[in-house]
Amino acid sequence: MIVVWDRLVRLVHWSVALLVLGNFLNEDGATWHRYAGYAAAALVGIRLLRGFLGRGYAGFAQWWPGLGELRDYLCALLAGRAPHPVGINPAGAVMAATMWLLILALAITGWMMGLDAFWGEEWLEQVHEVIAYALLTCVTVHVSAVIFMSVVHRENIARAMITGKKRSPEKGTPDKIRQP
Repeated sequence: MIVVWDRLVRLVHWSVALLVLGNFLNEDGATWHRYAGYAAAALVGIRLLRGFLGRGYAGFAQWWPGLGELRDYLCALLAGRAPHPVGINPAGAVMAATMWLLILALAITGWMMGLDAFWGEEWLEQVHEVIAYALLTCVTVHVSAVIFMSVVHRENIARAMITGKKRSPEKGTPDKIRQP
């Protein structure tokens, strides 16, 4: 077993997950909803900093895929021979970035709704709601993909996001991502 995700990455991941779930269940716009949204955005900001400044599996330089790499991964996945990276796979990287952007967009539109210039604007509330449902859709796809890839690779990926540890790559299987 090797450490793939450090404590900060795991703490941010699960904290954001709880805040997003809580906000979706408590969508009335109360003070708690606003502050939970701001907290989620702040945590995403911390994760982005960790990604840009970090090394190893949490650093974006190690796992951010190019379009060719994403295409190759998706083709291999559809052909039933998906590679088993130790860290995040290219599709997961794109999904993580998408969810982070949606969370930041929710925080911005939520903040805008409190400004005098946009107070009571129905269109802004609708944009906020559409973004929230887009995020919920992404979360559903993300959780489904984690379950699916756990079965495909016979490794509990959700547990790895709790413990931070995944099994080492099998002999003869190159790990594109090397720990520095």
